[in-house]
Amino acid sequence: MKFSEVTKSFEELSKTTKRLELSSILVELMKESGDDLKTLVYLLQGKLAPDYLGIETGVSEKIIIKALSSVSGLSEEDIGSRLVKEGDIGELVESIMSNKRQASLETQELTVRSVHESLLKLSESKGPGSIAMKINTLRNIFISGSPADSKYISRIIEGKLRLGIADSTIIDALTLAFATKEDHEAVDNAYNFHPDIGHIAELLKKGDIEAIRAIGPEPLIPFKVMLAERLQDIKSIMGKMDKGAAFEYKYDGLRTQIHKSGGKVRIFSRGTEDVTDQFPDIVKAVLETFFCDSCILDGESVPYNPETGELYPFQFVSQRRGRKYRLGEMQSEIPITVFLFDILYLNGESLAGRSYVQRRSILEKAFVEGQSFKLARRLVSSDEDVIRAFFNQSIADGCEGVVAKSLAENSIYRAGARGWLWIKLKKDYQAELSDTLDLVVVGAFGGQGRRKGKYGALLMACYNQANDTFETTCKLGSGFTDEFLISMSKELSEERVETKPARVVSKMEPDIWLDPTMVMEIIGAEITVSPIHTCAYGTVEKESGLAIRFPRFNGRIRRDKKPEDATTTSEILEMFLSQRKTVS
Repeated sequence: MKFSEVTKSFEELSKTTKRLELSSILVELMKESGDDLKTLVYLLQGKLAPDYLGIETGVSEKIIIKALSSVSGLSEEDIGSRLVKEGDIGELVESIMSNKRQASLETQELTVRSVHESLLKLSESKGPGSIAMKINTLRNIFISGSPADSKYISRIIEGKLRLGIADSTIIDALTLAFATKEDHEAVDNAYNFHPDIGHIAELLKKGDIEAIRAIGPEPLIPFKVMLAERLQDIKSIMGKMDKGAAFEYKYDGLRTQIHKSGGKVRIFSRGTEDVTDQFPDIVKAVLETFFCDSCILDGESVPYNPETGELYPFQFVSQRRGRKYRLGEMQSEIPITVFLFDILYLNGESLAGRSYVQRRSILEKAFVEGQSFKLARRLVSSDEDVIRAFFNQSIADGCEGVVAKSLAENSIYRAGARGWLWIKLKKDYQAELSDTLDLVVVGAFGGQGRRKGKYGALLMACYNQANDTFETTCKLGSGFTDEFLISMSKELSEERVETKPARVVSKMEPDIWLDPTMVMEIIGAEITVSPIHTCAYGTVEKESGLAIRFPRFNGRIRRDKKPEDATTTSEILEMFLSQRKTVS
């Protein structure tokens, strides 16, 4: 498939924000891709391969600038200055290549396969001479393709296509192109257990829907973790769980999935990123604790004080993320206990389809507790006073609250799903909203006075699962230090886009639109009805949404969460309704 055909579709996608139109364009592109479908869907994600393989081009903006300079004759300083002003590397590449001074008689037309292979070679190039090789490869790509081709290839290198296409959009299109609407749930479930969109695409193209339905947890292949809904009181939770519930501590750590196959151990984050190298102590402990041939475990990695045993908050364990040095020192200074609460696979058998009660029983027998691995503390009770005491004890023990888990027979492990089989109970509403919210940054407003030259406030949004969109719920301007504003403004400038992202639903118009990628934790006074925000728009009152009153950043960027992991519209609506009951 010619890459110019992909570029043409990308240009069409960039001109619409309508989900049906996006899907229609993608379906047509997929049907025309032939044997290049697998490669195409990776590029649609702005990737070369699944996240868990950790394949990145290793190409920095500096290398792209050097390649552009080589092709155009412009100085690197001039190109760098323009990038600071324009923000989007793709737009800059297109602009410069539209006026390129150098042409070549030996260029070859770009294809989907040739582009993918060239970018893979960039990722494999290491050591002496690798920078020169990368510059030369990019130079040849820029010369061979059209300016628009170069724009999108640069964005793929950056990992940000900026077209408003989510994984769910691609899954929807694949299902429409090669299966039926009735198969959608099976395809979605398969991707949640095996998040390799190329693999899913290949099976669908073959028409092998039975193979799709057979996909479940597999050792060394990460899955999308099961998530919990949120309620604000014990009585409401018990009303949702008429078959009874178990209550487990909600630990403030790093969600961790652990895979063992023979003597090999891999550790993945909630976002399916391979973080094995950052936790050599956990790897060692797995081999010393679990004597099974294979298993998949779900839990929370929590740092603790080695002298007192006191649990530390999430920020301490997050210091290991991406760290290559001083890991040995950190293991002794801030050791980790993994609190396990689920098991999805054991000795060749998937357990995901079994009930929570069965899985917990199997987990309890799978290992002997020690300092490295403990079972999540649990209570099974229907007595509200007993549950309340357990909840209060969880807070006293340094946890965020509890998670209620259904004891019903249908309480299977639903990868990637947020449903009423699991319900989290954090802090109750009092006079103020004391629970935290994880919101996505979708826009920014220029600062005034002391904040001039930096972002002064951010437009924040929740995630609407049903529509796969981000709905605004507050303008955040409190809780920032001057130092944080400088670093945040620089980081967010890389997410700047010229028009409102396709998946953002907003009535407000910020000074700058931003790709919805960063998740921030905030607190607020209460949830109110607002005519200017779109969260749950029209649900409580006509032509009004829900807003967070007096929002404040609590200093925590949730880099472990994808934007789709943010607080949902339904959660905020439920919190608003619970708040109204409490006040009345």
